[in-house]
Amino acid sequence: MSTALADPTATPIAGVIPAQTREATVMTVWPSVAKYWLGRWLGKKFSIRWPDIYIFRLGNLIALLSIPLALKLYFFRILPFVGTRYTLTNRRVVVYRGIVGVEEKSVDLDRFDNIDIVVQPGQAWYDAGDLVFKKGNVETFRLDGVSRPAPFRATILKARQVYEGVKKERQKQRA
Repeated sequence: MSTALADPTATPIAGVIPAQTREATVMTVWPSVAKYWLGRWLGKKFSIRWPDIYIFRLGNLIALLSIPLALKLYFFRILPFVGTRYTLTNRRVVVYRGIVGVEEKSVDLDRFDNIDIVVQPGQAWYDAGDLVFKKGNVETFRLDGVSRPAPFRATILKARQVYEGVKKERQKQRA
């Protein structure tokens, strides 16, 4: 007899854990500094393209001069008690705060049907945006300042699709 079949915790696909067994992390992302108003304000200034002569732009000069402020903002976002991270599990999307990961808020994977990416002014320079979770036309959840939001959105939607598929199959088996 195979050891994989003898072990009740073993799964046929590495890393795939049924949601009813236990919650497992799929992906974690840290928000960009574009989550904060100061980061968005700096992003607006950094994106000034005048005069558009190769790298000689006003926005690049502002970026160079604001390095000390930008570094403070960057390190503020990862402080042990302030730092926020967004985690996708096989059951939900969770916002954790602090080094120990105190859960701040969450949304189950079956509590939304679409995710919009909203790029606020100043976030484009950081390649960041807000993920807005919707059930129909109603906003149910929001993740602010997600760095590179399109790949995280795609991963969440794939995890949701799998979660819903397994849920429907289990309901068929019970009936």
